[in-house]
Amino acid sequence: MTHTPIHAANLPAPVGPYVPGMGFERLIFVSGQGATDPATGRLAGADTATQTEQCLKNLRAILQAGGSDLRYVLRCGVFLLDMQEFQEMNGVYQRVFGDHRPARTTIQAAGLPGEGLRVEIDCIAYRP
Repeated sequence: MTHTPIHAANLPAPVGPYVPGMGFERLIFVSGQGATDPATGRLAGADTATQTEQCLKNLRAILQAGGSDLRYVLRCGVFLLDMQEFQEMNGVYQRVFGDHRPARTTIQAAGLPGEGLRVEIDCIAYRP
């Protein structure tokens, strides 16, 4: 059994010593993704809704690079800078995932890596 790093060419490099995704057999573990827009290298926006949308786009890019997609996500971890912004994040999350309902944990984090970052999301998915 081996594990395989997964990189998406259209995403910025990780901010630390880790890979964006790791494949193991049919599972894909995606590292926490912030709201950096790969086209600009900057945060997609200042509000939680816009940042959540970008986080999920970044997750999707990594999943697709590994042969999966959001509809195969089993679990997400959502890290919010302020739990008062839960509804804002949740509305975007619900729209993007549609009827698919992965298991999820949402917590308020004391801080996130990057000035202005309001939300970070990681996930575990499988290859169909």
